[in-house]
Amino acid sequence: MPQLERGKARVAALMAAAAAVFAEKGYDTATMTEIAAGAGASIGSLYQFFPTKELLAAALHEAYLERLSGELDRLREEAAGRPAAELGDQLFERLADFLAQRPAFVALAERRDIDKARKRATRALLRRQIAAILAQAAPPLPPGAPEVMAVVILHLMRAMITLSGDDEEVGPPAVAVFRRMLRAYLAG
Repeated sequence: MPQLERGKARVAALMAAAAAVFAEKGYDTATMTEIAAGAGASIGSLYQFFPTKELLAAALHEAYLERLSGELDRLREEAAGRPAAELGDQLFERLADFLAQRPAFVALAERRDIDKARKRATRALLRRQIAAILAQAAPPLPPGAPEVMAVVILHLMRAMITLSGDDEEVGPPAVAVFRRMLRAYLAG
């Protein structure tokens, strides 16, 4: 295997191990030693690619955000002519699937060391994407409503991310309530 491919494979293994450790232990308590061990790599190899836990978490979080953005783009492509309530429901469904497949996202999203400007830019992108989805609803939402609802949905999604870290008795039922509320609002 050429050296470049080995490097990419090593980075992928390190990021997968980091995801598993962050999901299990949380960002603050995860250690670089545990991540290296999880990848079957030496600590030196981990530090070669990611000199700090912050850089590793940022790279993994960025990769997750790119995937989430891609999911929203795919939903936008499918949105034309669908009822707003159905689109809101699909947003929740896709986020739930996204979180189920990437449990480390919750720990990464709650980090305190994320640059504030980066957070604002990410929220703005997600709001634009959600508004673009809702703008395709049929019948159309009133002027300005997709943008306002995008803010509301983004906050509901943030709550869903937080709730997904709660125990199974509290989190899923609360998420189901948010989902029903959004669907009822958009249907009415």
